[in-house]
Parts: sequence; C-alpha cells; structure tokens
Amino acid sequence: MSDSLVKNNNLLDFAYLYGKPSSTGLLRSEMSDFKVFEQLPFKPCGEGEHLFIHIRKTGANTVFVARQLAKYFSVKERLVSYAGLKDRFAVTEQWFGIHVPGKKEYDLSDLAIDGVEVISYARHNKKLRIGALSGNRFELRLRNVSNVDELMRRWHTIAAFGVPNYFGEQRFGIDAGNIEKARSLFSGTKVKDKKKRGIYLSAARSIIFNQVVSQRIEQQKFDSLTIGDVFMLAGTQSVFLADDIDEKIVSRFKEKDIDLTAPMWGAGNLMTQGESLLFEQQIAEQYQEFCEGLPRFGLKQERRRIRLSFTEGDINSEDDNVTLSFFLPAGCYATTILRELLVYQDLTERRE
Repeated sequence: MSDSLVKNNNLLDFAYLYGKPSSTGLLRSEMSDFKVFEQLPFKPCGEGEHLFIHIRKTGANTVFVARQLAKYFSVKERLVSYAGLKDRFAVTEQWFGIHVPGKKEYDLSDLAIDGVEVISYARHNKKLRIGALSGNRFELRLRNVSNVDELMRRWHTIAAFGVPNYFGEQRFGIDAGNIEKARSLFSGTKVKDKKKRGIYLSAARSIIFNQVVSQRIEQQKFDSLTIGDVFMLAGTQSVFLADDIDEKIVSRFKEKDIDLTAPMWGAGNLMTQGESLLFEQQIAEQYQEFCEGLPRFGLKQERRRIRLSFTEGDINSEDDNVTLSFFLPAGCYATTILRELLVYQDLTERRE
C-alpha cells in the first residue's frame, strides 16, 4: 500500500458530496459545545446478573471510566461493558454494564470518578454488548461561523439528501496511527489486548469502505443505481442484490427506503456483481495486505450503507454561533455531517 493512500486515512482527504464548504468555524470551544446522548433500544428490566449504570461524563474517556468502575466493583475489567465509545472532549450520557451475580442491592452514592455523574442504575438479565444501542442524539454548538447563510443552505440540503456515511477520523487514530498498527498486525506483530486488536482491525476495514464511497462520489456514482449493486433496507442490516433497476427500486431509493452499500471487508466473496463488482475489486486491490489479513482474524464480508441521513434535526443561529441537533443510528459519526457543513477547527486538538 502506497504512502499516498495512507494519507487518505484523514477524513478530510475524501471526496465531498456537495463540494468543499467555504464557511469556517470552531468546534468544542467548550466541553458543553459537544453533547452526546446514547439511546438504548430497551430499558433495564430490574433484575438479573448485570447492573446497568446510566452516567453523564464530562471530559472523561469511556475506557477510563470502565476501568474505574471495575475497581469500584472489584471485578476484572472484562466484566465491565458498554455499548459504544464516546468522545472524551464532550458531555456525554451513556450506559455501562457490570457483571455482578447475586441479588445485592447497590447504593452508588459513594461512587466518585472524576467527571462522572450517575443518572440512574438498575439490574438487567443480559450483558450490555458493543453496538447494542439505537443510536445517539447530538447537540453541537459551532462558534465564529464565517458564513452562516451558506451553512444553513447546506444543512437543508443534507436534511433532504444525506451525506456520505464515512467512518470518522477518530476511527483511524491520531495521524492515522491505527492504520499503521493494522499493517503491523497483519505483518505478524502480536497484540494481546483484544480491544486494541479490534480497533486496528476496524480501522483496516474502514479505510477500504471510505475509499469505495469516496471513489463513487468522484466517479459520480454515489446515487447512480446499477444492476449488480447491493442495497440495504432502511432500519435493518438486511441486504439484497439488484438484478434489475426498475421504477420501484428508483422510487424506494429516493424515499430512503433502501440505500446503496459498500463492502466491510472479510472472508468470502463480494456480494456485488458485474460493473459494481469490478469497481470494488479495483479499489480493494490497492489494499491487498488488508484484504488478505482481515479474513485471518475471523472477519467476514459484510455491507454498510453509503448514505447517512439524520432524523430529529434542528438548527438555530445567533450572530455567528450555530446550534445543531440531530439523531444518528449506531455506528455513525457526527463529524460526517459537520464536514459537509463547514471547514471546522476542533479546538480539542490543542489540548491533547
């Protein structure tokens, strides 16, 4: 894999769907400018071997909080789980699960973790697993926006048509470090930490996916439907191969009932056919070491929708400050929305 391709791990190096914005602004001038509210698809049932804790954390890393909870409950770290990683430089509300068999009732009034506030807690009969959430609601405040009118226009366009469903730059780590770690992993370097190994594998899959989406945009194929494409049904992970592109398929795509997909690489054959298959194979050839390495770690071919659409959207402006709110499905990134709205400077970079 060439050095030029490694540089493309930065999300900003991938194609813009609506052209690069001219408006600029500041993100996360304060912790409270970036708020995330995790939403589970269920409520704890009140009994079982797992204690679910709903917390609000400010400036705290998800893994750090999990380790502190393991110490508090005197359990191994692997017995503490969460549905998803959340930003450190933010105010976030999320759930943690701790495996504590028995019927002991807990009083968490003495739980003291810097930056953490307990909202509620209850027992549940199943483990809280990664990805077991409906999605996240975001409340973001952008400051010193140079062209509020342009941002507003782009917001309404995005609300109607969506954005590329890129994996955010945080998936690849600082200076694309996770990509380099993945290359080392595939070259034989041992990584004992299961979570770190998973992060590196995810980065490798994500770079291939992002490149496929970016190339579809550059070749004006982002919303071009072709026989041999694979579509995903809205609200599910169910996919189907298009052996014909008729008016019904076109109508369902425009109504966002179905979406085009790109590969999440692993063992097995690509699901696409014809021109779509050749297109994906040509891009995958640029990442041969990843395509050969991922199956060795048990990953299988999957698909991910290439269009991201938010719901529950709202926008307000006051002078040169803009406040956004929206809901995204699990596994999607707020930065993919922001990058199509404006060129922003994330002030947290100065704090790291």
